[in-house]
Amino acid sequence: MSEKRLLKRSNRYESLLRTWTELAALSAERVLRQAEAKADAEERRIRRDLAERNFAALDRDTVYQTLLSERTERENRQYLDLRLEALKAGRALTEEEAAALDASHARRLAELPEELDRLLADLPAPTMDPAEAKRNADAAEAEIRQMREALRAKAERDAEAARQKYDKRIAAAQAKLEAVEQKLAAERSAPAGELAEGLTLGVTDLKMYFGGVKAVDGLSFEVREGEIFGLIGPNGAGKTTVFNCITQFYKPTAGTLLFRTREGKVLDLTREKVHDVILHGIVRTFQNVEVVREMTVLENLLVAGSRQFTTGLFGSALHLRKLKLEEQVVRARAEKVLDFMGLSLYKDYLAFGLPYGILKKIEIARTLMCSPRLIILDEPAAGLNDTETAELSGLIRRIRDEYNCTILLVEHDMGLVMEVCDHICAISFGQLLAYGTPAEIQANKEVQQAYLGVDEEEAE
Repeated sequence: MSEKRLLKRSNRYESLLRTWTELAALSAERVLRQAEAKADAEERRIRRDLAERNFAALDRDTVYQTLLSERTERENRQYLDLRLEALKAGRALTEEEAAALDASHARRLAELPEELDRLLADLPAPTMDPAEAKRNADAAEAEIRQMREALRAKAERDAEAARQKYDKRIAAAQAKLEAVEQKLAAERSAPAGELAEGLTLGVTDLKMYFGGVKAVDGLSFEVREGEIFGLIGPNGAGKTTVFNCITQFYKPTAGTLLFRTREGKVLDLTREKVHDVILHGIVRTFQNVEVVREMTVLENLLVAGSRQFTTGLFGSALHLRKLKLEEQVVRARAEKVLDFMGLSLYKDYLAFGLPYGILKKIEIARTLMCSPRLIILDEPAAGLNDTETAELSGLIRRIRDEYNCTILLVEHDMGLVMEVCDHICAISFGQLLAYGTPAEIQANKEVQQAYLGVDEEEAE
């Protein structure tokens, strides 16, 4: 069997293994989530009963604060719904409309205290013995604690049973993958190469020539596992070309690109097809927003996750059970990503008409749909205001930490680069200019002269 066919099989079994593993986790999570929802409902019932028993012990201030909190939350929800309805209609509010809505909301919140004062003016003084009220409260808390412990223990047993249902399928996919990997290792004419432990990406003597133009010329750098790595340089330095070579959108003229997958396998990316790179966990964004504006936010994420499907044309046409399971996994993953990115409220809205900052978030969210190992962000802060850029800084760190991935960043906003990056590689005319920590790059005279605009006399 040819190396190409074996590689295709390897990619398919890797994807299948991820699907079964994620389905097992999803089934267990569903059991735990249902148990938690049941516990929350039971706790609300217990607390309602307690409130009825202890109502005579409540003083006016307690009732007042409870009602004020509840009504303030309701007004805030209504205010947000009005803003979202405007977005759903496909347009943003004008400055005058937004100001009028804000003023109306503020006026409504200011009226609440006076309304509650009138409502509670004739509330009688507490008539229940405080000691009795405390005994009721302690008994309710004990009941809630025992109920949650019992439900949690049962849920953990049920979750483990749900996971075990997929053990045979996971083991079978793992065995097939190992068998194919052994054949692939025997077929390959040369090994991928050596990548030192602790590294996710190794770029060695990378060259990308377009005729007589040397866009990248002998560039080498290494990206450590779990770090945020910055690639900076003036316009035309070759930064995006480097990204395009890593993702195989361009086939390099020369050089080596080694990548370590989540399974620990070292790949020579130059041997991969551009549409297969994503299967190994390498995903990227673009300088310009590339969302599908005619689709909803949720649908944009579902499309991004569809590359993980292993069901072929025949299975898709007949809508076999395997396809349904894969769709279930991708939809559950999309819901998680939307919640993580703070986009859940927008999931059913068309991308068309949404604010630019939200569109940027959608593009980043799509990278999280593909079990990312390496996320390549191409100028993610372009077009964002200062507040959105500050939010992006925290978001990049959260993605690195919570998705356990490495981030490779190209960005012209030096404030963002210096704040979030662990190491930075500065390039000029496709060649390495400097490498180091943000502090070392800031202090580097060559970087200051080539990129930050320091005059030659000042550099001396």
